[in-house]
Amino acid sequence: MNGQIQRCLSAVSWYIGALGARVICDNIPGLVNKQRQLCQRHPDLMQAIGQGAKDWIRECQHQFRHHRWNCSTPERDHTVFGRVILRSSREAAFVYAISSAGVVYAITKACSQGELKICGCDSQKRGKTSDDMGDFDWGGCSDNINYGIKFAKAFVDARERMVKDARALMNLHNNRCGRMAVKRFMKLECKCHGVSGSCSLRTCWLAMSDFHRTGDYLRKKYNTAVEVTMNQDGTGFMAADRNFKGTTKNDLVYVENSPDYCLLDRTAGSLGTAGRVCNKSSKGMDGCEVMCCGRGYDTMRLKRVTKCECKFKWCCAVECRDCEDIVDVHTCKPHKRPDWLDLT
Repeated sequence: MNGQIQRCLSAVSWYIGALGARVICDNIPGLVNKQRQLCQRHPDLMQAIGQGAKDWIRECQHQFRHHRWNCSTPERDHTVFGRVILRSSREAAFVYAISSAGVVYAITKACSQGELKICGCDSQKRGKTSDDMGDFDWGGCSDNINYGIKFAKAFVDARERMVKDARALMNLHNNRCGRMAVKRFMKLECKCHGVSGSCSLRTCWLAMSDFHRTGDYLRKKYNTAVEVTMNQDGTGFMAADRNFKGTTKNDLVYVENSPDYCLLDRTAGSLGTAGRVCNKSSKGMDGCEVMCCGRGYDTMRLKRVTKCECKFKWCCAVECRDCEDIVDVHTCKPHKRPDWLDLT
């Protein structure tokens, strides 16, 4: 599912209500049989996934906003990220992980908010228990993370379970990493009921952290992703580096090296970096030297208008002046054609 049908799912909310689940689910491109069945059986869950797709795409773009590959979404491309996910690269590994995490997050959130018929708050969190601060009662509405994981696994993994090759194993592994990343950042929230605000009595519940924490975690896993090869019996994989020590259980994995994303290459899913804004003073990935791949950059001097000298006016408004300043914006030069091409 990852990538291929996210754009369609974003529009599912309106269409399911207007045309019915069967008509819509039969016409979403990229769904395999089991996914269509789940779609028809749980149309309200599809709406939640569609709305959640916008969140994880936004998070992907936030995480890679300063990199050559910036999680861009080509226009008129139903795969959302274009051909980049066809390559078994670390970028594809991240896309599968973050989208799988996004499905878990969207379903779990919808359960807790009472938007779905099939699930609600986590009913297992009842009675008394304790933590480092002492005893507390389970109460409120704990996020039903286990249901979110269960449905995401059934829906997202359905396509990969139809084949047994290196790419399917890679996708299944990264899907799982994404699901577990959301669970990793569950947090205990409590309300105090003691006298004068003391916490002698507490009611607590488990809640998901902001999705940015999952994004940050998976971004770090992208940095340390492990290249793998399929083992001889085709049931799993091993690290391509024979000197690799440890387990890949909690790591993102990939099979193919990534292109450098410097130049436009539609077959590789690279949009190139021509015209991208870069930071002249940075030595990092967003710096002009790295972002522009050594091609140099153009500088434009622009007038920027911002709000300034803001004052609170009783009651109840904030008044600001419009301040103008001049800023230099640097953008990567396009790739220069070899002179001999212009002579032929």
